[in-house]
Amino acid sequence: MDKSPLREKILATIINKSTLKQHIFDNTFASFNELKDVLFEIASELDDDLDGKLDKRVRIEYRDRGKFEAQLQVASDLLIFRMHTDVFEFDSKNVVWQNEYVQSERDNAYCGVIDIYNFLSDSFKFNRNADEGYLIGRIFNNREKCYYDEGKRQALVRAANFGQEKITREALVSIMEAAIHYAINFDLLVPSYEDNNRVTVDQFNTKMDNSKFTTGKRLGYEFNVDDI
Repeated sequence: MDKSPLREKILATIINKSTLKQHIFDNTFASFNELKDVLFEIASELDDDLDGKLDKRVRIEYRDRGKFEAQLQVASDLLIFRMHTDVFEFDSKNVVWQNEYVQSERDNAYCGVIDIYNFLSDSFKFNRNADEGYLIGRIFNNREKCYYDEGKRQALVRAANFGQEKITREALVSIMEAAIHYAINFDLLVPSYEDNNRVTVDQFNTKMDNSKFTTGKRLGYEFNVDDI
């Protein structure tokens, strides 16, 4: 049976998009593995530089959390890096579409994403499952290994410059240092009184009491994306 024009278009789209997305996934995965190496290196260097200058209970530690996750503990902060396994295109309202690099070739707008989250290290240490973390940065990586990043006061290559820089080890070092600097200066604020003025007996008596009281750096306050 002859294939209809629509069937031909379906086949062509499957071939082109699957090839494109697999290529982007491979690029992003390679960058994420290099990011892991960078985190291990930063942790070792910070640990050496701080040797004898800190209480031994203060930890600077890197941990590989699996194929698509890694974490870096810096004192009371925990940074978790997660690579998404899917490939994304930007929505039509995103500022990236104003970029000539993206306008000239739509395929350039497809990206893999690496998220950077900031948690309190005690949230994991004491199994406080209700505690909140914050997305403080993202790295976008496309088919040509061009990247841009966005984050709270830490974007190094913005959407307007997308296509001008390829992701490198040096770029990853700069992004990681910016994320660490932001996290350790993003302090824990006392929650508003109104958010904590009532509590049940069960919250105190249950064996899971550590996870009943939510803690986060900005509980009761606005956490806006004003710097992105």
